[in-house]
Amino acid sequence: MQKSAVFLDRDGTLIVEIGYLSNPDQLELYKDSAESIKKLNDTGILSILVTNQSGVARGYFGEDTVNLLNQKLLNVLKEKNAYLDAIYYCPHHKKGIIEEYAKDCDCRKPKTGLINQAVADFKDINLEKSYVIGDKICDIELARNAGCKGILLKTGYGTQILNEPCQDFIKPDYVAENMTDAVDWLLDDLKNWQ
Repeated sequence: MQKSAVFLDRDGTLIVEIGYLSNPDQLELYKDSAESIKKLNDTGILSILVTNQSGVARGYFGEDTVNLLNQKLLNVLKEKNAYLDAIYYCPHHKKGIIEEYAKDCDCRKPKTGLINQAVADFKDINLEKSYVIGDKICDIELARNAGCKGILLKTGYGTQILNEPCQDFIKPDYVAENMTDAVDWLLDDLKNWQ
């Protein structure tokens, strides 16, 4: 039986965007993130984090910091009875200054490497019945590239993107006020598959 998955961005989507977050003490969950993820957990939909972390390639922090932040996120969610099924991140950027990470990879969103890894690991994900939720255009482009539906949140950079004049970008399947709105919409949308 193939499952639906929700591929979630981190900064500006689940946690407050502060730009190149490197201090776990500054990690702040949006108030509805845990409850929304728990709703996905309770319905059997996979909740998978997919995040670009080019701060590694740019020399702002190392992968140990990314892992520390992701562990803090998991701990905060656990305190609220929610969990992520997996976390995948891209530490690369082609203009990075750290040589081993300064490359044009296949995992930096909107390329599909992170989702491809999730599909390889879980083996039962149906991408046609899956979603990408994020606050940037690269998240919506990732959804299209992977064959999922894309939901743009107004949190993080979302409102700014929507307010830019003459913005020519791939339109999301849905624009959500927050995670609660996004999850409610996708759960309703999934009823069309039943």
